[in-house]
Amino acid sequence: MERRIVITGTGVISCVGNNTADFWSAVVEGRCGLGPVTRFDVSEYRTGIAGEVKNFDVEKYMTFKEAKRLDLFCQYAIAAASEALESAGLPQDLRESSVDPERVGVLVSSGIGGLHTLTEQHKVLLERGPNKVSPLLIPMMIGDLASGNISMRTGAKGPNLGIVTACSSGCHSIGEAYWMIKRNDADVMICGGTEAAIIPIGFAGFCSMKAMSQNNSDPLHASRPFDLNRDGFVMSEGSGVLIIEELEHAKKRGANIIAEIVGYGATGDAYHITSPHPEGDGAARAIKMALGHAGIAPEAVDYINAHGTSTELNDKYETLAIKRALGDYAKKVAVSSTKGVTGHSLGAAGGLESIICALSIRDGVVPPTINYETPDPECDLDCVPNTARRLKVDVAVNINLGFGGHNGVIVFKKFVK
Repeated sequence: MERRIVITGTGVISCVGNNTADFWSAVVEGRCGLGPVTRFDVSEYRTGIAGEVKNFDVEKYMTFKEAKRLDLFCQYAIAAASEALESAGLPQDLRESSVDPERVGVLVSSGIGGLHTLTEQHKVLLERGPNKVSPLLIPMMIGDLASGNISMRTGAKGPNLGIVTACSSGCHSIGEAYWMIKRNDADVMICGGTEAAIIPIGFAGFCSMKAMSQNNSDPLHASRPFDLNRDGFVMSEGSGVLIIEELEHAKKRGANIIAEIVGYGATGDAYHITSPHPEGDGAARAIKMALGHAGIAPEAVDYINAHGTSTELNDKYETLAIKRALGDYAKKVAVSSTKGVTGHSLGAAGGLESIICALSIRDGVVPPTINYETPDPECDLDCVPNTARRLKVDVAVNINLGFGGHNGVIVFKKFVK
């Protein structure tokens, strides 16, 4: 019997809200969460704006002492996972429930990991010597510890790992978690992405690449996906975590089902370390692969949440990819990028944007691409400009692309018994 996989819970930490409800309302209403960087002096940086998480109270989720032993990306992941478990009707400690912890896995990934801890302890090394470096450096820094710490806190003993595929890490984590349940390695997966890289070295690296917007005087309009005058992405941070579950397992415990995951595609460009393939080849193949696994024709897709970073090359080449995958239908489907509101949260993007796809199905609304003022002839899709659109969404597709030529695509469908 085929195992169907459904979404039963979501959790969010973001620059526009530290729970799913606040995040979703901001995305639908087009309320941008970007602003000046407040955590360090950016006077010598090309870019001085970002999507910082605001009013994050870590002691809602753990003690101050526990937090001191975790990098911020792990704190965000634990917080988002906590909300996701609660919304799924699962306890924070699975050992206190009828759910078998050995059948619950964790796959919450980060594109960069504990960059803050690494740079902080490198400074200690240079100033005070090797014997003063924290023994917690390695377990705080490595990216798999988002999954590791969630597992230890919840008692989840199923598959446990982290995936590093740059800005597609969150997307690939959900897709691979989907396959883990499909092949009966788990009944429930806690999955998604997390990132906390708004620190001097992270900013300096992206600034040197000239990848980020330099519209520092107007942060609310700096991220403008698919617009002719886009000039780069705006870095943000946070975490998006989903509880995905085998259908019969979810029904047995009376879980609320938000949407179903029906397809996943992962491909490589084999082209360039930072630029997508100029013909959209890899992303197009990932879309086709995901739709093929789902058994869904291109014409059945109602909404695509595009990677849409607001960089010149991504938006142009992603447009080509959607056209290659969907053919003539590409211009008829609603395609929006929500990064005008949220900025680009790197490894967390796939988690947050998968949640957006699921909620678009649940609520029958497609969020807008904000700051769309001047059409780009090379980005000639229906990008749902500036205002959300009421639309019956039966099938939604999430696309995420990462440096290194990594392409991830997930297909979501309205749940029908």
